[in-house]
Amino acid sequence: MKIDAINQLPTTVTINGQALTGEEIIAVARHLAPVSLGSEAVSRIQAARAVIDTIAAEDQRVYGVTTGFGHLSKVRIQHDQLVELQHNLLRSHSAGVGEPFSAEVTRAVMVLLAASLGRGNSGVRVEVVEILLGMLNAKIHPLLPSRGSVGASGDLAPLAHLGLVLIGEGKALYHGVPCSGAEALQQAGLTPLQLHAKEGLALINGTHVMEAVAILSLADAQTILRAAEVACAMSIEGMMGSHIPLDARIHQRRGQYGQQLSAARLRKLVSNSEINASHQNCARVQDPYSLRCAPQVFGAIRDAVDYCANIFERELGAVTDNPLIFPQDGDVLSGGNFHGQPLALALDMLAIALTQLASFAERRIYSLMGPNDWDVGGAPVFLTPNPGLNSGFMITQYVAAALVNEIKILAHPASIDSIPTSAGMEDFVSMGVTSANKLLRIIEQTQQIIAIELLCAAQMLEFRKPLKPGAGVQQAYEIVRSYVPMLEHDRVLSPDIATMSQVVKEGAFNALK
Repeated sequence: MKIDAINQLPTTVTINGQALTGEEIIAVARHLAPVSLGSEAVSRIQAARAVIDTIAAEDQRVYGVTTGFGHLSKVRIQHDQLVELQHNLLRSHSAGVGEPFSAEVTRAVMVLLAASLGRGNSGVRVEVVEILLGMLNAKIHPLLPSRGSVGASGDLAPLAHLGLVLIGEGKALYHGVPCSGAEALQQAGLTPLQLHAKEGLALINGTHVMEAVAILSLADAQTILRAAEVACAMSIEGMMGSHIPLDARIHQRRGQYGQQLSAARLRKLVSNSEINASHQNCARVQDPYSLRCAPQVFGAIRDAVDYCANIFERELGAVTDNPLIFPQDGDVLSGGNFHGQPLALALDMLAIALTQLASFAERRIYSLMGPNDWDVGGAPVFLTPNPGLNSGFMITQYVAAALVNEIKILAHPASIDSIPTSAGMEDFVSMGVTSANKLLRIIEQTQQIIAIELLCAAQMLEFRKPLKPGAGVQQAYEIVRSYVPMLEHDRVLSPDIATMSQVVKEGAFNALK
């Protein structure tokens, strides 16, 4: 998923043993696209399962198949206990706490898990993938506690809660209504699974929770960035900023890729501006950094988002189970693909990038409040036609400052921490789900800050009339005004911020050039 791409989402998704796309994950997670299992995936699944059946029948010693887990891998499990072992694994690991993940995150987890199992390296039966897809298509959403994973031996706790529902236990939502896992399956006409050797381990030994949040957050971050560039362009025009710092020659001379893209987009947004033409000979020599250095800051954020996109999109074709089965060789290899460090680092990077975006926007919101010594007789303080009797947008800047303060705290990287688990066997963990949970909050609050800038910048443009801003900025102004009217007198602003936050989230500014 590229920042400037506006892609059509698929209406159906097929698990075929290959990597899914970000657009396919979003289609399933947010738009309830139906999912099917392709014949190529069935063949791969069956080939890997044959290897596991042989191991179980011959009672070979293989981690997670005929042994315990983690520090208990030294314990040999008898053949007649292999099924019980898998069920006990799900029950014992279902120790998550905290509010459950949203339905869209849960759906993304389910389709990522199904796709990974469908690549034929996990050794499950076809029935395991079929029931996952059946639950998705029937809108059965297991309740997955959001806290409890250290992001290293897979996202164990939340995925165990998912696995419980497959065997008719645990809790779920069926068409949004809370019920037991058994009730949900019954209402959808699905039969609970009786897990066979290796299958419980395959369900929980993966990075699917981290990756689900990553893919959804990536799309949101790209949308927020485009909205933030639009809001900045509106602020440049509203505060009568110079267009000279956007000149392509400046950015070509530095050579940073994202910087050049952001500069080009800002130039288009402010092009053919009557406002700019009106102050060509003003006394102001330079603008504040939050205007003048916009391409440099947005460009750095663009490059960071692109780095995260590369990491997240590679994971879309991954198998993060352990051990892995290679049917063509007949080998079962125990490794560490379940470790979340690649995702954890990128999730933290994305959080830091969005923190910069939010902080950058708040500085422009502050400047929009005035008074500005260069704007004598222009816009009134706090963007209200009658300051004193009215406070206008004064407190929106306070709100933005409070949100930025919280975002900065949340931006502390979780991936730099490690608390060993499993009696020291798992001695270095990623804490990637903590990174993911923090990122979800940062995204929501950054959307709110960009919404505040859009509202304030649109209000500032009211005081530049009859002069018109650049063509793209004028379009953005009209989008804002189609949802929120000009502030003539004081009113409650929380609903306006909530409305514009939703507009930002839905990508209303994505297509603006």
